[in-house]
Amino acid sequence: MINAYEYFKNHPKFNKLVGDDFLFVEYKCPINIEEYQLWIENHLITYVISGKKDWITSRKTHKLTAGDSIFVRKGVYTTKQYLENDYCVMLFFINDKFIKKFITENPTFIRKLNLKEEHDAILTVNTNDSFKILIESIFHYLKQGDKIPQELVEIKFKELLFNIVLNSKNKDLLIFFNSLTQNTKVIIENIMIENFYYDLKIEDYAKLCGKSLSSFKREFKENFNTTPGKWVINKRLEHSTTLLLGTNMTVSQVGYECGFKNNSHFIQAFKKKLKLTPNRFKALKKKHH
Repeated sequence: MINAYEYFKNHPKFNKLVGDDFLFVEYKCPINIEEYQLWIENHLITYVISGKKDWITSRKTHKLTAGDSIFVRKGVYTTKQYLENDYCVMLFFINDKFIKKFITENPTFIRKLNLKEEHDAILTVNTNDSFKILIESIFHYLKQGDKIPQELVEIKFKELLFNIVLNSKNKDLLIFFNSLTQNTKVIIENIMIENFYYDLKIEDYAKLCGKSLSSFKREFKENFNTTPGKWVINKRLEHSTTLLLGTNMTVSQVGYECGFKNNSHFIQAFKKKLKLTPNRFKALKKKHH
């Protein structure tokens, strides 16, 4: 699975502007890649210049064509490319720190939050003429190829965020930006719940939480009184009991769906925690209902 942020940041062939907390990229998708899974450690605003692409989440498929823009929260996604169309897009990667700083520096954008509120993995960005003009100006900077001062890149990024939040049709995005200023425990828990069934390493979860591996492990232990690895296994097993009882999936399908890529590892972990094999657990529960 590709870490898209690292890929674009480190690959020499892309037109890009790099800052500490952000990255602009102009990307022309190779026509031979139809569908692939990727994960991103920083949020992504994508604006389609030409072509078509689908971004697929468990809840919804977002079909993008020229002029469309979306905000993709950090996490794991599948994308589908339409091979008959050249696909050109502007990508704006941005981390939590930059968004939090933007909100705290502009108190008029602070909103009261409902802590229970869930946020979609992908949010549509409503674009207007000033948004498109701004994208065009960034596009021209990229084309210059000279070294653009980092201060200017940062100004453009702030301008992009101002443009989004000043548009009343993007209020869901403003609420999400505000949610990033919540306490650490809530943020870590939300990220873990949204991504526990993907084939990610503990280092990847740390990146998604915007932390070094050591501080992530330390804060995780402080907040949840367990290690991230044990938490992930327990969450996968908890999810597996729901699928075993609520679906007609086979044991190996359930294991795979819950993030166990190895069926015998799933059965072993399940047996260790519940003192039964998944098949036996399913049979006993069905018998009692």
